[in-house]
Amino acid sequence: METEMYCYLENKERRVLPSGTSNSADVFDKWLDPDNTAVACIDMHRGHVGPEAELTCPAPRARWRIPAHNMFHAACRAIGIPIIHVQHWQRYGGIDDLNSRHHNRMANWRAMYELYLPPNPLMDQHSWEGTEWLDILVEEEEGDYYVRTKKRLSAFYPTDLEFLLHQLNVPNLVLTGTYTDACVLSSAFDAANRDFRVIVPRDIVAGYSQEVEDSALAIISLHLGLVTDGPALVREWYARKGVEVPAEFQGITEITESCGLLLDRDAESQEAA
Repeated sequence: METEMYCYLENKERRVLPSGTSNSADVFDKWLDPDNTAVACIDMHRGHVGPEAELTCPAPRARWRIPAHNMFHAACRAIGIPIIHVQHWQRYGGIDDLNSRHHNRMANWRAMYELYLPPNPLMDQHSWEGTEWLDILVEEEEGDYYVRTKKRLSAFYPTDLEFLLHQLNVPNLVLTGTYTDACVLSSAFDAANRDFRVIVPRDIVAGYSQEVEDSALAIISLHLGLVTDGPALVREWYARKGVEVPAEFQGITEITESCGLLLDRDAESQEAA
């Protein structure tokens, strides 16, 4: 390690990662190699994080973290870490989910949401191709990659994300985006089961609520990968590259200390959370 790099166990106990010549130190040294790392940003599109009062599947906590995504992704691009935008993308008309002729008819998440979310006719069009709901609302740059066949929760199903990661020759996968407790968690399981080294910056991803977000991060930290803070990752990567750490990443723990949260129509509920 080039810095006092740490992770969180159960999303609460900070543990400094081992250094030196032990086997575990060698494992985590490889885990944090920026030259063998890519970022998969999951579902940061209008249907989840748009400014509209009504969305297909609102994820307000993720909207608040758009500045965090932009700041973190820009720091990654600057040292050559590729950004992959993964999108839930369904054929127009709903054959992939709502109007499937398969035995289930609809994806499990859709059926479950009807148990506890208010009725939302717009949800029928969630992630339909040809609609505005697929507009990506985090910053994009030339050289970013796109995976646009995600049909369920995991970024790996049914997509070519694994194929792309192999072509990029990267075994380390950082997950950003939404929802922490659904798509991020499911993707973390699939990545770990494929022997990718998983990293989740907890100050960038966002979940349904603080409680379930914390629970998902606890599960990831115990079984699937490293849960840490965005600035700590950036400082370690930049130190390894011999590049000066941007001023906005110095002296902070959570990335929102520098970039803030995007508060608009949800400001009151955020302040009350």
